[in-house]
Amino acid sequence: MLLLTSLLGLLVMGSARDLVSVFIALETITIPTFVLAGWRKHDTRSNEAAVKYFLIGALSSAVMLYGMSLLFGLSGSTILADIVAFSREADTPPLFVFAAFLTMVGFAFKISAVPFHTWAPDTYEGAPTPVTAFLSVASKAGGVIALTTVVFFALFGEPGSFRPLLWVLAAASMTLGNLAALRQTNVVRLLAYSSIAQGGFLLVPLAVAGDGEAGASALKAVIVYLLIYGAMNLGAFAVVIAVARRTRSGEISSYAGLYRHAPALAIAMTAFMLSLAGIPFFAGWFAKFVMFQAVLDAGTPAAVTLGVVAAVNSVVAFFYYARIPREMIFHPPAPDAVSGPVRPPLALNAAIALCVTVVLVVGLYPQAFARLGDLAAGG
Repeated sequence: MLLLTSLLGLLVMGSARDLVSVFIALETITIPTFVLAGWRKHDTRSNEAAVKYFLIGALSSAVMLYGMSLLFGLSGSTILADIVAFSREADTPPLFVFAAFLTMVGFAFKISAVPFHTWAPDTYEGAPTPVTAFLSVASKAGGVIALTTVVFFALFGEPGSFRPLLWVLAAASMTLGNLAALRQTNVVRLLAYSSIAQGGFLLVPLAVAGDGEAGASALKAVIVYLLIYGAMNLGAFAVVIAVARRTRSGEISSYAGLYRHAPALAIAMTAFMLSLAGIPFFAGWFAKFVMFQAVLDAGTPAAVTLGVVAAVNSVVAFFYYARIPREMIFHPPAPDAVSGPVRPPLALNAAIALCVTVVLVVGLYPQAFARLGDLAAGG
């Protein structure tokens, strides 16, 4: 019931064109996940994860709702089309920028963008791993969809109200997320910081979105990147769940020698890690490609600078994504490691197979997926 309720919020968010419906959809996505994060009620870490997630989530929702109330007070309407018409007026008051800032703070929490990311690593580690997998995709997808909706349908007439903030959020999230991930020894915490960095990459097209062709390119980049991110991140967490059923550990060292007794899982995890790193012939490279294409289409000095930051962070990310394949393939198992084959249940195998298929098909034949992005963006 909780998962379906959160999924319902995601579906409503996709068609929300009013501030009230955007807020209700976002809370419908988030509130069930507060309960899911603390599902292991006798586990102290799960309790801590749920409390941190709830407190920061409630605070961010309050700030976001206050910003929305200011947008309503200034424009006289909660309908996004009316707000964008108001934003295009020459005498838009400075308070409009402040209202947009407060509204986007709430979305930044959902995306776990820096500096609103503090809940993510502890919540990801403390929550049950299947819940963490759902959180890493559903919560981020909800935040990105809400942010994209508000930016393109309410704030686009006043670029100064969203571009500078999104530029800073994107650069900070990519940089801090990648640098923190380099130091992690636990695979769930590594994927948590990876999710923060990926959120930064998702924000890049929005931070450089412009009028005309640049705006369409940015919207397409967000849609394509979000869909690909969902497949490769869910697949990575599915492998983590499968391996943890045998090792009872989330440490990266527990993956040593996995290729010897579970080659299919090791190959799948390698595909997901290389895809997250943006290596060619895996879907992640196409996600990075459309992101950089949006930067080039914008062509402004600020966009080019952010593109350089994204390129440097893409290189940095490879080092920690490559650690897991190196551990699985080149390192022997520890002497005290639990040995024996890994036999995931059928449903988990099906999920991994589906995600691997998406990662490989999109990586090898991105043209079909690019057309899907054009259709979703209205092109």
